[in-house]
Amino acid sequence: MAPKKLQPGSKWAHLDKDGDGIVSDDEIAMEERMIELEDMRSDMENEDKKADAQRNMAWFALFGMLLYPSLVVIANLVGLEKAADILGDMAPTYFVSVAAIVAAFYAKEAIAKK
Repeated sequence: MAPKKLQPGSKWAHLDKDGDGIVSDDEIAMEERMIELEDMRSDMENEDKKADAQRNMAWFALFGMLLYPSLVVIANLVGLEKAADILGDMAPTYFVSVAAIVAAFYAKEAIAKK
């Protein structure tokens, strides 16, 4: 089989690593491997960003869970009795929802480690 020669100014000239004007199977295989590695690197970066976003969400939910009772106390101290009552009435739903978010995050982390 004849070697794969390039036309002058070919868009495939970058594949000719040794500059002989012929693109060998090894040069094509190397380019394919480089593309695969770049895709893998990109996927790893995306997974890392996703994990960071999920971790931040869990921490934000935990801080919200800790600060929520202080809002009830502050509303009560400022004299906003109705606001304190509403916040107090919402508390059970809020805490269960936030606990579910945090639990889901940590469950995912535990499963991912296995």
